[in-house]
Amino acid sequence: MKPYTVQGTVFFRHYVVASLLSGRGLVFDNIRTEGERVGLVEHEVNFLRLIDRVTNGTQIEINETGTRVKIKPGVVAGGYITHECVKTRGVGYYLEPLLMLAPFAKKPIEATLEGVTNNQIDIGIDTIRTVTIPLVSKFGVTAALKIKKRGIEPDGGGQVILTCQTVRKLETISLVERGKIKRIRGVGFTCRTSADLVNRCISTSKGLLLKLLPDIFIAADNFVGADAGKSPGYGITLVAESTSEEFCGLSEELVCDKSAMQKQVSAEEIGLNAAKLLLDQIKKGGCVDTHHQSICLFLMALSPEEVSQVRFSSLTPAADNMLQICREFFSVSFTSSRDDTYAYSPTSVYSCIGSALINVSKKSA
Repeated sequence: MKPYTVQGTVFFRHYVVASLLSGRGLVFDNIRTEGERVGLVEHEVNFLRLIDRVTNGTQIEINETGTRVKIKPGVVAGGYITHECVKTRGVGYYLEPLLMLAPFAKKPIEATLEGVTNNQIDIGIDTIRTVTIPLVSKFGVTAALKIKKRGIEPDGGGQVILTCQTVRKLETISLVERGKIKRIRGVGFTCRTSADLVNRCISTSKGLLLKLLPDIFIAADNFVGADAGKSPGYGITLVAESTSEEFCGLSEELVCDKSAMQKQVSAEEIGLNAAKLLLDQIKKGGCVDTHHQSICLFLMALSPEEVSQVRFSSLTPAADNMLQICREFFSVSFTSSRDDTYAYSPTSVYSCIGSALINVSKKSA
């Protein structure tokens, strides 16, 4: 089959993962041909190094200027992996595609990633542990994330261990009934800063959220010494849970790193903004939050040839592009039906018949 060509590197990771699992070649062309920074940037090259470690037989060709990348996919091997992530992106940037690839590897994956565990760009490790992994488990995948050290921008120093078992095929899902929010859980963390900062952050968040419901618990996780990484900072992650079993937790997080502390952003402001973001996520009304729409759609496309359906709020640009990726690489099309039951938070139920991707390395039971 003719390699699929992408202009630029928008949604770079999604295209690479789809290429590896579908077996279709991939070409990135005209990558940042203008401006001061030409070609691939540091975190994209670092991600390709991780892909090279995880797979066998994958051929990656980069031209001299870095403006064109050609990928000939190999086999997802799995096994024990250690990877040092660049400090410009968080480990969440690497964990998401690993969770999409790992179920179809030849061997269970145990990946040790080192670098920035919490930043203001990428999904945080607490969100992955409390929301992403439970979402993936609904597809029949067993995974776990262990936090050994935390590392805040800019110097990082964190370490996490992701373990994920392989499956022969995924399970179909139905996440349609959103129910009512019954409780909110969360964790506030500090690294090389006073524990009082996160306590003030937690107190302000609870003050706003208690107006919504009474069952709220936010734990304080204070890291000290070598386990606290190399840079000072603190943050908070909040997760809303529903009365419905057809519901994946809605999450939001905020991090106050060294640069934000220099701008004198208060702990109360961080806590209040995190609570407001979570309330906005709840108002949108989906069974899966906006941070996990892409990975959910992707796994739906790989599910057996039965109907999978999930209720989403309005799709993000990444999720919208994922629909096209599923159609081009796996010939899976989605249908949507809009639901205006709640006028203030209209949602849509997206459904598809999966491509029934089989892990040939995994023997059937």
